[in-house]
Amino acid sequence: MTLPFDRYEVLTSDCYGTLIDWEQGILTALKPILVARNVNLDEQQILELFAEFEPELERQSSYITYREVLQGVVKKFGDRFDFKPSEEELNFLPDSIKHWQPFPDTVEALKLLKQRFKLGIISNIDEDLFVDSAKHLQVEFDWIITAQQAKSYKPSPNNFKLAFQRIGLPTDKILHVAQSIYHDIIPARSLGLSTVWVNRRINQEGFGATKVAEEKPDLEVPNLKTLAEMILS
Repeated sequence: MTLPFDRYEVLTSDCYGTLIDWEQGILTALKPILVARNVNLDEQQILELFAEFEPELERQSSYITYREVLQGVVKKFGDRFDFKPSEEELNFLPDSIKHWQPFPDTVEALKLLKQRFKLGIISNIDEDLFVDSAKHLQVEFDWIITAQQAKSYKPSPNNFKLAFQRIGLPTDKILHVAQSIYHDIIPARSLGLSTVWVNRRINQEGFGATKVAEEKPDLEVPNLKTLAEMILS
């Protein structure tokens, strides 16, 4: 299956998990805390617990920053395994974001896509935490829509509606690209967007750091490079 790529003027994308390898970042930050407490979990178990805890915190009735969400994730690991993280440990996860790296195909693919589209980011992140990630991605985005701006977290439609307002184009001119069915593909499709699922876990079991969810995207690709090649071929 393919899409009428000539129809789209803007490509919006999730960041963490789609462009940046957040699972490796999450594991690098959490493993030392768990090892120090003799909590023996394999990588898949750690990611699945993250996928349980993160949405619980994001769904709270009042908005909290993503730094506070990630601090809350560490606290929840402590609650689950009966330990109290130190103040320093509570910041291991949010402070590690500046070190999280793009997937090997990301930067080249973004540069190719930038030749064809205006680019936007719609991300569950704080403004200050995104600064270093933006440097790693090495392209200039036309719009950066953060959870901090929307005061809500995907899968809330608010984040997408804020993007539509900023972009100022009809939804049929926008193509949304993301790895998370739960955070992105479901709400984007419900709002009438064409969607591309970047299935980064195509050869792995489970959903990793994202909550289990089901929805059929308009197109599935294994990485961003494949999408760029399809569009520009």
